[in-house]
Amino acid sequence: MADVFGMALDDYQKGEHTEDIKTYSSLDEEDVIPVPYLFRTFDEMPLVEQKALQRARGKILDIGAGAGSHALYLQNKGYKVTALDNSEGCIAVCKERGVESTVLSNILDYSEERYDTLLLLMNGIGLAGKLKNLSRFLQHLASLLLPNGQVLLDSSDIVYMFEQDEDGGYWIPDDGTYYGEVTFEMEYKGHKSKPFDWVYVDINTLQNACESNGFNCELVISGEHYDYLARLTLKK
Repeated sequence: MADVFGMALDDYQKGEHTEDIKTYSSLDEEDVIPVPYLFRTFDEMPLVEQKALQRARGKILDIGAGAGSHALYLQNKGYKVTALDNSEGCIAVCKERGVESTVLSNILDYSEERYDTLLLLMNGIGLAGKLKNLSRFLQHLASLLLPNGQVLLDSSDIVYMFEQDEDGGYWIPDDGTYYGEVTFEMEYKGHKSKPFDWVYVDINTLQNACESNGFNCELVISGEHYDYLARLTLKK
């Protein structure tokens, strides 16, 4: 599979950015991910991300670190933070930007250490792929937490992408799948990724999944675009 994110980030890091990442999904038309946005500063981050970084504490694992913007901010604040990503290109860029601790791995394959804070930003819970995988995903996160640890994650309720009727309800296809499940494909400079599954989880569904898997789930803040930040802690 082409390391689309890694190639795009590496080009930007080298000053060779000429185009953005194209995305194709099962829900809508072609869209783009602006590569410079992945290198954003704290002041350029949406409020849900700023709040998450302000609540991070202790020993931190930044899951799906990308260009390392969140990890660098926390590292510069004096925290011990590790950037984890399954993209060789992303990890190389994190190192070049000065992230001191990095791990090249899929999160489900990683079990080396435990942490006080797990960060899953930019809809990091989407790494679960499908709703049916959410319990296994949460259980794995639980295994990576130190006592009194926390998971900070953001996601979105994408119900707004479906047609709305006069009564304010939404027309969601009744095909047996959860409406937040999306299949993506990405392209950069003619290189395409394989299609991959991603899941956007509404807060009620997340809270129900947490309840079933030994987590408390606190809604910290709702964003301006159906997004939200949640804090998960293990039940005593």
